[in-house]
Amino acid sequence: MVGFNVGSVPFNSDGWGPPESSSPLLPNHPSNVPFAPFSRSDKLGRIADWTRTNYNYNNNQSRNPNRNPTDSAFDFTGDDSFGTGLTAADDDSTFRLVDGKPPPRPRFGPRWRFNHHHNRNQLPQRRDEEVEAKKREAEKERARRDRHYHQNHRSGGNHQRREAAAFKSSVDIQPEWNMLDQIPFSTFSKLSFSVPEPEDLILCGGLEFYDRSYDRVAPKNSRPLERFKNRNFFKVTTTDDPIIRRLANEDKATVFATDSILSTLMCAPRSVYSWDIVIQRVGNKLFFDKRDGSQLDLLSVHETSQEPLPESKEDINSAYSLSVEAAYINQNFSQQVLIRDGNKVAFEEGNPFANEGEEVASVAYRYRRWKLDSDMYLVARCEVQSVVEVNNQRSFLTLNALNEFDSKYSGVDWRQKLETQRGAVLATELKNNANKLAKWTSQALLASADMMKLGYVSRVHPRDHFNHVILAVVGYKPRDFAAQINLNTSNMWGIVKSIVDLCMKLNEGKSRCQRKNRCNRLRRMRKVERQLHLQSMSRKTRSLLSLEGCTGMHLSELVVADGMH
Repeated sequence: MVGFNVGSVPFNSDGWGPPESSSPLLPNHPSNVPFAPFSRSDKLGRIADWTRTNYNYNNNQSRNPNRNPTDSAFDFTGDDSFGTGLTAADDDSTFRLVDGKPPPRPRFGPRWRFNHHHNRNQLPQRRDEEVEAKKREAEKERARRDRHYHQNHRSGGNHQRREAAAFKSSVDIQPEWNMLDQIPFSTFSKLSFSVPEPEDLILCGGLEFYDRSYDRVAPKNSRPLERFKNRNFFKVTTTDDPIIRRLANEDKATVFATDSILSTLMCAPRSVYSWDIVIQRVGNKLFFDKRDGSQLDLLSVHETSQEPLPESKEDINSAYSLSVEAAYINQNFSQQVLIRDGNKVAFEEGNPFANEGEEVASVAYRYRRWKLDSDMYLVARCEVQSVVEVNNQRSFLTLNALNEFDSKYSGVDWRQKLETQRGAVLATELKNNANKLAKWTSQALLASADMMKLGYVSRVHPRDHFNHVILAVVGYKPRDFAAQINLNTSNMWGIVKSIVDLCMKLNEGKSRCQRKNRCNRLRRMRKVERQLHLQSMSRKTRSLLSLEGCTGMHLSELVVADGMH
């Protein structure tokens, strides 16, 4: 019977492993295999590496040509994990000096732009990676804003549209009002009416000269926006104007309004937010007024933008907060860009709304008259904010300011694009604030201003809505700018003429013209109320004229009702 011989196992009295001996202890014992003591936590090394055959054979064939290639799997002399395998010569041969100098720059610019085969995988690939990284960041930011919008605009599990998140209706139309008429907003685009050149009746107030150094302001040398708390600004409605009352008593016209009210009517098809105008019919005269606390005194921001704004009024980026901030910026900007040395251009009469000794803002009121029909005239109070002398002739200016609150909403950073891509900045503002820019242009046309100055004012920090800087001031001729934004003067007057003709058919009393967000029908409504028990006061018939509408698939309404108080 064949037995199995284990052989003799030597005993090491000094420690672990086989005893140190110069002679092999076992037959066929592999040579040049060192032994290293280890602990239980150490990882064991490999016994044989069959992938190293060709490597060892190619590297060691020159040093030992008689070596068998099949033994290279057990040959660890060239392995870096064993410190005894490499000689000093091998150490020196593997050492390489790293050059820390930057590569030489090409003499005539980067060659990779012109040579598609040189450094193909270096600079162009890095640029593409940066572009892709920016795109990914933009996608993440857009997804974050969409997610935030849907979370804040969730009502009963349904997502509301951007139009529904705009201002609420300024006046709620009651269900008991009877429908009288309905006119779609789309018909306004077909209206056209030409008026002759207006005539100036009275010129009031005083103007300071424009400081031309602001035309050279750039983002690199921006100027902080100052505050003018001591100067008073007046936003007086039509019937509270003493000059208009005097002109009405003298029968100078049939229809009376202000430039802000007329511009609101002229640019009604471009508006999105709700507004309302009070119309008073007294005898054969018509007065277009604004009610107390009306939104017409504020300036809308991002009204025609597709990016939603926060709904909470406490948020500094909400529609209401931005409107207040824009009005504050516009007033301060109109006074900062002036030469405040006491030199003013005075007119026939002083400011009709200021008290004696009161410091007022630089503004002039031009009471102008237009002929609408053979026996119908319109008088409007128009404003200009400054004057400049060109070739010994005085030119009137209107001063307005666009404000940037956060470049993430518009997608264009003014500080980077104003100097190199000013046209792109203006195009973005025309998309996001089409109604506001159209109203400013129509007011400049009504006042016959020779130049309209637009200032670009931005926040010092996106979360700081108190401190601002002026980045640039650009001037435009009103007629050229109106053609650039596709604002037709004949269409503007056609809208006003159609509304005036409709209001002249109403009974004597008060009416209201309102723009709402959701409907697109013109309704005729009528309601009779009981007689008011007031001393020596008969029952008055009042009308409500409501103009509602919005863009897209939403509709617009013109509501007329009697008996409203």
